[in-house]
Amino acid sequence: MAGAIFESVQRAVFWSTDHLLLINILLSFVIIFFQRREPKTVWTWLLVLYFIPILGFVLYLMIGQDFRKSRMFRMKEIEGELKSAVWRQEESIFRKQLCLKDSEMERFESLILYNLNEAQAVLTDNNDVRVYTDGLEKFRSLVTEIEQAKKYIHLQYYIIRKDELWAKIEEVLIRKVREGVEVRVLFDSMGCRGMRKKDWRRLECAGIKVAEFFPAIFGKLHLRMNYRNHRKIVVIDGRVGFVGGFNIGREYLGLDKKFGYWRDTHLCIEGAAVTTLAVRFALDWNYAAKENLFLKDQLFEIPDYMRGGKEPIQIISSGPDSKSQEIRDNYLRLIHKARRSICLQTPYFIPDEAVLSALYIAAKSGVDVRIMVPCKPDHPFVYWATYSYLGEMIEAGAKCYIYNNGFLHAKGISVDGKVSCLGTANMDIRSFQLNFEVNATIYSESTTRCLEEAFENDIRQSTLITREIYESRSLIVRIKEQFSRLLSPLL
Repeated sequence: MAGAIFESVQRAVFWSTDHLLLINILLSFVIIFFQRREPKTVWTWLLVLYFIPILGFVLYLMIGQDFRKSRMFRMKEIEGELKSAVWRQEESIFRKQLCLKDSEMERFESLILYNLNEAQAVLTDNNDVRVYTDGLEKFRSLVTEIEQAKKYIHLQYYIIRKDELWAKIEEVLIRKVREGVEVRVLFDSMGCRGMRKKDWRRLECAGIKVAEFFPAIFGKLHLRMNYRNHRKIVVIDGRVGFVGGFNIGREYLGLDKKFGYWRDTHLCIEGAAVTTLAVRFALDWNYAAKENLFLKDQLFEIPDYMRGGKEPIQIISSGPDSKSQEIRDNYLRLIHKARRSICLQTPYFIPDEAVLSALYIAAKSGVDVRIMVPCKPDHPFVYWATYSYLGEMIEAGAKCYIYNNGFLHAKGISVDGKVSCLGTANMDIRSFQLNFEVNATIYSESTTRCLEEAFENDIRQSTLITREIYESRSLIVRIKEQFSRLLSPLL
């Protein structure tokens, strides 16, 4: 019996080898015609299939195809939740009734209108924003706010590590449940693959509600790299919200020797923008947990805000369930509006052609374009592709910096010292198209100045990559760049 099975497998292998060209042609037709894609992405997958026959198609099934996304995320769609508020603000813009406190902000009205139309991102103008660039400071503030919770705590992270940081947060969450606070934890299955089911069951046994976004099919085996929920959102009592780049893990405190100091940026917001974050969390929770939080009116009650902030904010979400790329387009519009300066920090700089062209034109037009990326890779192919794109920006006259003091994970852009956009989205195609992301666009000179001051401080611990330095790179580096750039649509 075993011999017969072996002979059958052997014949199948021989047949596949003899007909490899035919099989590859058929699989190529699937890649080309099965769904609509950008030509460069199709050609990249065909290249992979050419060099890695059959196995390349398996990789395509794992990280490339998206034929089920409309069905997978139909449950996430919710219509009409914010339409009336959006229409009111659109009308006020058209009637010139929307008054931003800084007259220079009026030139960003078209950006506000776009975000209203495409992302249903209502502008709120009573927000107080605190900026955190250090993990210890951010998590100290987060724990303090959690300890003050009276009604509910909604916590959503892409990565949660089972370490001392999570142990501290878990302890506080369990204590708040015992005090009668409603606690929900939403996590991405791939980002939290280091956690075990018993870790989540322990939370559930303590009274915490837990939901997993896009779980693995077979145990911890994740056959799909795409459609990860990369958002980091915390909402407490509808009063205070957190959004930004920090996940939960000891490396974000700078305790990982591989990365050293972890330089990131996170926002703590108090004001009406927190309600928008609460809605965003609810949409993701409803999909993952199959529970309709919109039936719980108490979760969306508007509290009294103590700080009396005056900073206008739009919360923008994007993901594969959207027809357009809202965060990417928001970046584009900001870049086009720049007159004097653009400061951009990102761990991965793999822009699509539209964003790259916009930055290139800005630099060529005399705008002071400054881009900062980390000096060390956490994903090698992404790192070398990033270096390749930096070369084009250096040629255009942009100032490109390599951050040397550990790992740079901050994800943000500021324009003319007036408007900034910061959140979870990297400046790469994966964040633009394939992951669920959330950013805050802040129309505030004070917050933007704070972010630009942090950028200036980081320059002191960075290396400026001049044209001479870039052109002197070795042949090995050039080969790594070109090969990684070929793969950039897949990264």
